Amino acid sequence: MLAETLATGLLLVSSVTALPVTSPLEYIKRAVNPGVVIRNCASPGMLALAYDDGPYTYTSQLVDILDKGGAKATFFWCGTLYGCIYRQADAVKKAFASGHQVASHSWSHNRMGSMQQAQIRTEMTKVEDALVNLVGVKPAYMRPPYLDTGGQFLPTMKAMNYKVITNDVDSGDWNNRSPQQSQQTFTQAGARGNGHIPLMHETYASTVNTLTPWLINWANQNNLKLVTVAECVGDVDGAYQPGNWTAKVGPYNC
Repeated sequence: MLAETLATGLLLVSSVTALPVTSPLEYIKRAVNPGVVIRNCASPGMLALAYDDGPYTYTSQLVDILDKGGAKATFFWCGTLYGCIYRQADAVKKAFASGHQVASHSWSHNRMGSMQQAQIRTEMTKVEDALVNLVGVKPAYMRPPYLDTGGQFLPTMKAMNYKVITNDVDSGDWNNRSPQQSQQTFTQAGARGNGHIPLMHETYASTVNTLTPWLINWANQNNLKLVTVAECVGDVDGAYQPGNWTAKVGPYNC
């Protein structure tokens, strides 16, 4: 009976020709599940430009550069890292209206791997409230500050239905790497294999004005599609938590 069940399962999976999988195990590995760390895209031919630490002074300018280049990106935003997120309301709304994915980077940008579950939830729900208030959506994707996924963090993300993103290429902009050094890193990573999810920060003028235009050109030269993180992992319809969210009444503040 067990052998028959396994055989039936293999037949069913192999019959789904639209899915790029070769075995039931591979199918399971590629599932986009809450609380599971995802480092790169699910398929080749993609580059998911992903920026942390905003919104910031350069957000609006970055959106213009992306839009001009025909690129979609993902913004992992904080609530209070560089001032209050509500003070960047216009930039937040602009990015969302342009079709970019908005996601969470926690409220205060502290290490959540050392927090208790209640603290982690507070970090996440505050960003949720802000994005509901500003653009009417609750994010389903997040990238943890310092890429810290220890302690109670992953179980809490699973309970809150969050897909956890890290990276497979590090631009190093946070570590004083020049755009030219970052470009070399991308060149070495190459355009083959499953698409890249890079670690970058919209809080550096050099990343916005120099690295991003270079990446758009590099992607075009290598026939890479510039997509949101949700699209690159095969979850284009799952970028936001399902539901009709209503903005809270009253003044916004941090």
